[in-house]
Amino acid sequence: MAPKKQTKKPTKTTAVKKADPLFPSRPRSFGIGGAIRPTRDLSRFVRWPRYVRIQRQRAVLYQRLKVPPSINQFTNTLNKNEAMTVFTLLNKYRPETAAAKKQRVKETAAAAASGGKAPERAVNQVKFGLKHVTTLVEEKKAQLVLIACDVDPLELVMWLPALCRKMQVPFMIVKDKARLGALVHQKTAAVVALTAVDKADQAQLDLLKKLAMEKYNSNAELVRKWGGGIMGLKTQAKLDKRAKAMAIEEAKKKASLGL
Repeated sequence: MAPKKQTKKPTKTTAVKKADPLFPSRPRSFGIGGAIRPTRDLSRFVRWPRYVRIQRQRAVLYQRLKVPPSINQFTNTLNKNEAMTVFTLLNKYRPETAAAKKQRVKETAAAAASGGKAPERAVNQVKFGLKHVTTLVEEKKAQLVLIACDVDPLELVMWLPALCRKMQVPFMIVKDKARLGALVHQKTAAVVALTAVDKADQAQLDLLKKLAMEKYNSNAELVRKWGGGIMGLKTQAKLDKRAKAMAIEEAKKKASLGL
């Protein structure tokens, strides 16, 4: 056989781009003493304060561990619209501040000295303080009780929902203790209560009491439902992989037996 003739492939000539003298290329060096590195999310490498680490670890533990119903019920809070309705009503009955009380006492003393009419104290006010509210619930004087969801330690208020159910006092679990505290001119408040309202707001209070009885007092699921037991992403992936492998093995066994 005659040898095949080798044909040369035409080579493509690429035009060399000339560097622009006005804008010379300056490659960056990100080594030590070089250019500034691009910004990255370094939150994983931050040494967070101890209280931040504790609250994050607590949140993870509440997901991983099985949480009994008496504790898990505090995760079932009012939604945004319902909470706004409740706090709109309670804002009308905020207790007087220390400065306002001091001024009222002065005016009362001055009126008593001159024989004039003393300023009256507001009849219906929001009651706060754990011992005070507990007494109101035991005496069935409280019309509506609001409990914060993030009280620490939780044992301070863990028994209060059971007491409210026993005494047939409507209660709600709301976010959060700082918002309840702002309502009564404090930093935080674990629990607040309403004993009475004006006639104009009685219908609104009755609606909220009905909502509380349906969602919390008479809700049997709230007392039975356990929380937690949610594994991490890595564990979930490992369990899924194991379940798939077991399913494949089972299918092979059935195929070998001719089932």
